[in-house]
Amino acid sequence: KMAGSSAPWIGSAYLFLQSTCKTIVLPSLYESSQKKPSVFKALKLAFADSTGSVNGVDMLKVHCSHPHLIVQLKFCKQENCRRFLQSYREGALQESLQNHLQLSLAMTTVPLEMELKAGNEHLDSMLKDEDRCLECIYREKPDRLRDAEITELEECFRSLIVHQSINNNKAVKDCASLNSPSLPYPSQGSSLSPQVIFIFQGQEFANRILTPDDHQKFAKLVSKKWKQVGRSLQKNCRALRDPVIDNLALEYDREGLYEQAYQLLLRFIQSEGKKATIARLIAALEENGLISLAEELLGLHSNEDCS
Repeated sequence: KMAGSSAPWIGSAYLFLQSTCKTIVLPSLYESSQKKPSVFKALKLAFADSTGSVNGVDMLKVHCSHPHLIVQLKFCKQENCRRFLQSYREGALQESLQNHLQLSLAMTTVPLEMELKAGNEHLDSMLKDEDRCLECIYREKPDRLRDAEITELEECFRSLIVHQSINNNKAVKDCASLNSPSLPYPSQGSSLSPQVIFIFQGQEFANRILTPDDHQKFAKLVSKKWKQVGRSLQKNCRALRDPVIDNLALEYDREGLYEQAYQLLLRFIQSEGKKATIARLIAALEENGLISLAEELLGLHSNEDCS
C-alpha cells in the first residue's frame, strides 16, 4: 500500500473500568495468572465489536489501580476512533464488554461502570461533541510501545483462535491437526464462547452475539431474500424448521418485508441465545450472495483495518 502524504491519524485514550458488584474486583481478576487471559480476551473482543475490526484499536498497557482496571488505548485511524466513540456513547461497548466478561469468566453477570479520559480531559462530559473528543484523543500521542505482557497475551489470544476456528464453510487456518469433526461451535459444556474469530473476504473479525443494531440493519436491507437467509439459518436452528418461515410470511404479510425479516431474526435470536452470533448470520448472507449486507453489518463500507 502506498502511504499517504499526510501523517497517519494516531491518538491515545485511557478507559477506566470498575465493577459495580462488590464481589467482582476487576484488578484482582486481572492480577490472577489464571483469570488474566480471560479478562484480556473479553477486552479484545469488546473493542473489536466497537470498531468492527480486530485491529481497530490497540491495547498498549493494562494498569491495575484498585478499584479500577485502566486500559491505555491507541487508535491509528480516525474512522476507527469515531466508531469506538459512538459505541461508547450509545452504551454498546459497555454491554458488549459485560457480555464478553460474563462468558469468559463464566459468571452470571459483570455490571460495569466506565470512564474515558484523554490527558486531563474527561471525555464523558463531551461525548455529544464527537469532533472535540476526536481532537482530544488525537492530541494525546501514545507515550509508550505495547507492553511486553500485552504482546504475550495477544499471542495467547491468537493461538486460542487457531484452536477454536473450526469455521463456517471456510478454513481459517490449517485445522487438519484437529481430530474433532468440523462443528462450528463447541459443546454445551465448554466454557469457551463459540468460535472467537471468523474470516470474511480474507479479513479476521471477532465473533460476537447479534446486537439490536444488527437486527434492525438486517431487517431493513435484506428485502425479498429474507426467506432464503432463513432457510440457510434453518440448517442449524430447530426454531426455524418448516413450516415456520412460511408461517411468518403469511402472518406478517400485511406489515411488509421489514417486519417479516425482523420476526425471522427475532426467532433465531430468541431460540439460539448466546449462539445467535454474527458469524452464523454472515455465513447465511454469503450463501445467498448478500455480500453488500454482510459488509454493512461488519462495518466495512467506510472502514479499513488499522495496519
